[in-house]
Amino acid sequence: MMRLPIEQPNEPDETLTFEQAMARLEEIVRLLESGELSLDETVRLYEEGQRLRQFCEEKLNAAEKRIKMVTLADNGSIRVSEFEPEL
Repeated sequence: MMRLPIEQPNEPDETLTFEQAMARLEEIVRLLESGELSLDETVRLYEEGQRLRQFCEEKLNAAEKRIKMVTLADNGSIRVSEFEPEL
């Protein structure tokens, strides 16, 4: 059985960046896919991964709200509008 070397915090903290959270998520996926973890470690990592996924989703949503679209109107003027993703 593989033992995890370092206990990770349960909740993403204020200083965690999107990139750090994604890197940790990738590490969690690698560990879960290895099949070498105990059931308890697997569940703990899955729960941590879900918290990190939510953290990343919130960061992406916040960034999306900050994006402005700049377009050129028919009369040649520049128009700035909110970004609205296509679903």
